[in-house]
Amino acid sequence: MPDVSILDLQLDNPVIVGSGLLTDQERNIRRLIERGAGAVVTKTIHPNPPQGLDERIVRLPVGMLNSTTYSKRSVNHWLDVLRSFAADRLPVIASLHADSPAELAALAKDVEASGCRALELGISCLNEEDGLEDDNPDRVYAYTSETRGRTSLPISVKLAIGEGLHDRVRAAIAGGANAVTVSDTISGVAVSPTTGGLELDGAYGYSGPGIKPLVLAAVWQLRRRGFDVPVLGCGGVSSGRDVADYLHVGANAAQVYTALHTEMYDTLDRILAETREILDDRHEARPEVQGVAT
Repeated sequence: MPDVSILDLQLDNPVIVGSGLLTDQERNIRRLIERGAGAVVTKTIHPNPPQGLDERIVRLPVGMLNSTTYSKRSVNHWLDVLRSFAADRLPVIASLHADSPAELAALAKDVEASGCRALELGISCLNEEDGLEDDNPDRVYAYTSETRGRTSLPISVKLAIGEGLHDRVRAAIAGGANAVTVSDTISGVAVSPTTGGLELDGAYGYSGPGIKPLVLAAVWQLRRRGFDVPVLGCGGVSSGRDVADYLHVGANAAQVYTALHTEMYDTLDRILAETREILDDRHEARPEVQGVAT
């Protein structure tokens, strides 16, 4: 399987484990890398994560709804963990967010001092109190540029698909982003068959197979309109074919997360094996595969 260069990381393959509950523990991250993940993104580190929320996951036939937000582990805990990863030269990307651009920039500076080599700014979390109502180019630029001013680390800004995506991508690039991750979760609801009310009591983040065609279209449109920023495609990856599809519409790598909630390590093994078979076959037939370093 061809190597991949993304965020100044040289990865053995283009399959990256995305940020979430499964990447909130050091042992999980290490094991995922041992099992072959090209890289792993930590659960989002936040200096003041909300407390006392009823954070839950609802499994759906076509994915998952979740009302989770950020890691409840302290920044100091994560800095110790990131130092350990750095000492072992592990391909770990720290996901970060904060309540203001200045706070995020300060957090990024501390994370850089830990030896961590790359960042993903999780600034579009749907499950914050105000959701994505205020997610706009000015906000994206403020968080990205302030962070860029305090760190030299490669930065990917994680953005949700939807209205104004192209303008938000432009804002991230103008702010100094080295890449974008597309997409964060999108708004979704599920109706309880027993009560008739909404599961989780509201609209929260949907992820899973249903989002994949939408994200593929978004990545394809970015490339068609001339955006050459590296893209980490994220949404609905559950097979090697899904990974290859993201690469062929122009993504440089693909993140997998929701599928790993079922038999995490075995599922990752399968996706990696399928990806390897597809990309090796295609690489032999056509050396220049979109999104894959040759």
